[in-house]
Amino acid sequence: MRCGARPELPAGPYLVVGLARSGKAAARVLRARGERVIGVDAGVPDGLEGLRDAGVELCLGEDGVALLDRVGAVVKSPGVPREAPVIAAALGRGIPVLGELELAWRLLGNEVIAVTGTNGKTTTVELIGHIHRQAGLPVAVAGNVGAALSGLIGRIDGDMTIVCEASSFQLEDTLAFAPEAAVLLNIAPDHLDRHGTMEAYRDAKLQIFARQSADGIAVVPAKLGKDLESGVRVELDRVLEGLHAKQVRFGDGVDADMCEREGELHWLGAPLLESSELSLRGRHNVQNAMAAAAVCLAREVDIEAVRAGLRTFAGVAHRLEEVVSRDGVLYVNDSKATNVASTLVALDSFPAAGVVHLILGGQAKGQDFSALRGPVEQGCRAVYLIGEDAARIADALGDASVPVREYGELERALDAAETAARPGDVVLLSPACASYDQFADYEARGERFRELVLG
Repeated sequence: MRCGARPELPAGPYLVVGLARSGKAAARVLRARGERVIGVDAGVPDGLEGLRDAGVELCLGEDGVALLDRVGAVVKSPGVPREAPVIAAALGRGIPVLGELELAWRLLGNEVIAVTGTNGKTTTVELIGHIHRQAGLPVAVAGNVGAALSGLIGRIDGDMTIVCEASSFQLEDTLAFAPEAAVLLNIAPDHLDRHGTMEAYRDAKLQIFARQSADGIAVVPAKLGKDLESGVRVELDRVLEGLHAKQVRFGDGVDADMCEREGELHWLGAPLLESSELSLRGRHNVQNAMAAAAVCLAREVDIEAVRAGLRTFAGVAHRLEEVVSRDGVLYVNDSKATNVASTLVALDSFPAAGVVHLILGGQAKGQDFSALRGPVEQGCRAVYLIGEDAARIADALGDASVPVREYGELERALDAAETAARPGDVVLLSPACASYDQFADYEARGERFRELVLG
């Protein structure tokens, strides 16, 4: 597939707003191009020495509005909301505002496979990358899997395919972004504290397809949004019907290009492999595997490499990661479960009744936790609540028929779960919440769980 021409960047100087991982990467790239760059952050992030050494002017502990008179364009980190004073002011003045994803895509000449969805992005991105390696194809992965997309600029060959995660935060800031292949895994309520409504969240996700040409590939679920409100679901269907790119459908439904029939994955009506041959646990990972295989096969990756990749992929840290089995108890790190839908998927992965000791909690992000009550009663022996919104979650699970207790910190919750667990049980960290009340990110939370479990 040949990449289309990509727009030039707006003229600088540049104000980079938010100096976490993505902002740092964007500032470095712009400085390497000889641009004048000012970096601003309302806090004082760690690890900024390299930016100073590279010649980035740093303004910390301020909102950055006064700096707009000195710049021609703004680059926004995904963690910065559009309502932030400096972003709102820039948009009001007509100053171009680019997200880090948009910036990197414009500067990279590589083919891009972008993956979005409420859940499963990282696993699917890594699986697509793994399949490409099995086929002997040059590939790089980026996004929440480790490297910011702009961190790849100048570091990879032009023939490499880039597989990247695209979050709603990144996609809402796109202006011209048009990946050669785009994958939508699913949509469920999430980040409503940031987007405000499901409609706004949905619209951000659908930006992944908005500017694709007829030469592009759009991989979408055969049945999308069945649990959403009818208005949101209808709009999803309408948007997908109007896509310019070639649609490839995966999932439930005999008319899907990639589907599962009687325990076997099928591609364009022909058997691909038995579902039992997949290396990953859980029904949700069957969906992720189908999406990954569909985009690879639609791009004419060798079918035997696809089969080999599906059989051998080892999974991703912090996503239903089986840390250890000790004294007959399995300890599972699912720290990446930062929303209710993810935790429901995790519980469904352990179908035996009443064996899970679930560690739950953190920052709730405006979610409704009542959907957990039934699965908790069916699958859990007890729930151990941690974090800022533990009391809110306890109220939502109020009349559950299993014990639901608040422990505050992960250490105390894990100690209680270990004491109560018996052979055949599962101690599962699947918080359904963001981690920022107690940890730097979900990875730090998962690493701490792993450290505690392994002693």
